[in-house]
Amino acid sequence: MPRLALLQSATFPSKEESMAHHLDLIRRAAAKGAQIVVTQELFLTPYFCTVEDTALFDLADILPGPITNELAAVARECGIVLIASLFEHRGPGLYHNTAAVFDADGTLLGLYRKNHIPQDPGFEEKFYFTPGDSGYPVWDTRFGKIGVLICWDQWYPEAARLMALAGAQVLIYPTAIGWLPSEKEELGKAQHCAWETVQRGHAVANGCFVAAVNRSGSHDGTEFWGQSFVANPYGEIVAKASVEHEETLLHDLEFSDVENFRRIWPFFRDRRIDTYQEITKRWRH
Repeated sequence: MPRLALLQSATFPSKEESMAHHLDLIRRAAAKGAQIVVTQELFLTPYFCTVEDTALFDLADILPGPITNELAAVARECGIVLIASLFEHRGPGLYHNTAAVFDADGTLLGLYRKNHIPQDPGFEEKFYFTPGDSGYPVWDTRFGKIGVLICWDQWYPEAARLMALAGAQVLIYPTAIGWLPSEKEELGKAQHCAWETVQRGHAVANGCFVAAVNRSGSHDGTEFWGQSFVANPYGEIVAKASVEHEETLLHDLEFSDVENFRRIWPFFRDRRIDTYQEITKRWRH
């Protein structure tokens, strides 16, 4: 029964400050028994996608590289599986929103590149990120089979399903999502409800755990709504963080619950895969 730690944190002025702070959070989480530790989306930087600015591409790092070496060292030191969300400079003019996954011996198991890229006021991600081409891998780590998706990916049941079909016992979503001042009064409650509900639905439909780790605090007009959470295979929220505070959310994942749920509600058994061909079309008409 591995202990999961979600690092809900604020924004820092520099990458160096954020790295130092998060290394401390990682070590503190490990000292509390955490075996799987997850950062929020783009944890080294502010959520810079509020504007379109070519100078902000300089925030990206080459992966693997010095950043992943430092993270691998702390994973090895603490004996933890570490999932870190980073801004990747892959090649000239080519950038990704990427999660690096480290096993408990410090091995970099691989990179997941965010597949679904949003474009909204305050979330100008298509300007910065190329859609991922790493597919939907599931990482067989020392502490369980883990699927990692990133923020806007969390709205897509197809992505969750593909990872569950590949054996994921927990789906983990590093996230940076919040309210815009112009929308909060009218839509804020409904927006948060939708975000939480769709992910709880992924847990139920796939009979697995779901964990989302969000930012807290405000930056450049966006009020991040925090409320990182863990849902069990029934979609019940079994751990939840506050709205405004930095918090390390801990929860023990009983992976036998995944098998037990799937025996009682055998959705995988009853899938009519012979009838789903049109799911790969953009539109049915």
